[in-house]
Amino acid sequence: MGTAGANAPIIIKRKKVIAGGGHHGGAWKVAYADFVTAMMAFFMLMWLLNATTEQQRKGIADYFSPTLPINRISGGGDGMFGGDNIFSEQTLAQNGTGASHLVAGDQAVTNQTAEEEAAAAAAAAAVAVLEEVEMVLLGRGGESALSEEALRHVITRLTDEGLVIEVFDVEGVRLFEDETARPTEVMTEVAEVLGRVFAMVDNPIAFEGHTAARPIVVANSPVWDLSTDRAMTVRQLIEGAGVAPARVARVTGHADRDLASSNPMSIRNNRIEVTLLRSDQ
Repeated sequence: MGTAGANAPIIIKRKKVIAGGGHHGGAWKVAYADFVTAMMAFFMLMWLLNATTEQQRKGIADYFSPTLPINRISGGGDGMFGGDNIFSEQTLAQNGTGASHLVAGDQAVTNQTAEEEAAAAAAAAAVAVLEEVEMVLLGRGGESALSEEALRHVITRLTDEGLVIEVFDVEGVRLFEDETARPTEVMTEVAEVLGRVFAMVDNPIAFEGHTAARPIVVANSPVWDLSTDRAMTVRQLIEGAGVAPARVARVTGHADRDLASSNPMSIRNNRIEVTLLRSDQ
C-alpha cells in the first residue's frame, strides 16, 4: 500500500498566461495611428485644393510623377498616360487650352509685370545719365571740368529727385560779395561749367538759394530776398552758358530755414543747390 503510493506519477499543472490579452494589447494603437495619419493626409489634400492656384496644383501633380515623360504643357504624362487632367477646363490639358492656358487674369499679371520692367529700365537709364554728368563734373575716372580751386566748393549727391549739385562758401572764399547777389569769380566759373555740362542732357533744372542765419533778429530779415536773388543769379549765369530757359523747373529761396551745418551762423550754410531733375519723373 505504501509502495504503490510512492510510485504514483507526479502531475504538474502549468497555467498559460496571455500577457495583455484582448483589448489590452498594442495592435489597435498601430491601426489607430494609421487612421489618424490617413485623415491628416486627407485634410492636407483638401486644404491644398482650396489654397493653391491651378498652376500650383499642376506643378504639385507633376512633382509626384517624376518617372513619367512630362509633356511641356499638359499636367498629365505622355503617350498612353496623356489625356484629360483632373484640373483641366473642359478640354484636354495637353492641348494647352485648358486650365494651364493663360486666362484674362494671368494676361493682366503678365502685362503688369512688363510695365514694371519697363519702368525699372527707364529709371535705371535716368540714373545712368545723372551719374555720367556727375562723373564729368567731378572728374571721376578722368580730368574734372572744374578747376581745383572751384572743386573745393562743390559736392554732389544722387537723390530720388535727381542729381543735387551743392555749391557753398568756404573759409576765406565766398560765392557772392558780402550781403549781395553779385557773384565772385569762383561762382561764375562753377556756373559756366555747369552750363556746359548740362548741355549734354535735356533734364529739367531746379535752383535753390540758402543763407546762414543772422546773429540779430530784425523786423525785415533780408535773407529771404537774398537767397532768392542768389538763386536767380545762378540761373541767369547757367542760361548764359547755353542752357535753354525752358528747362528751368523752379527757382526757390529758402533763407536760413534749411541749414547744412548745426551752427546756424556758419558760412557753410551760404550755398546754392542746383538739381538736375530726373527725366523719368
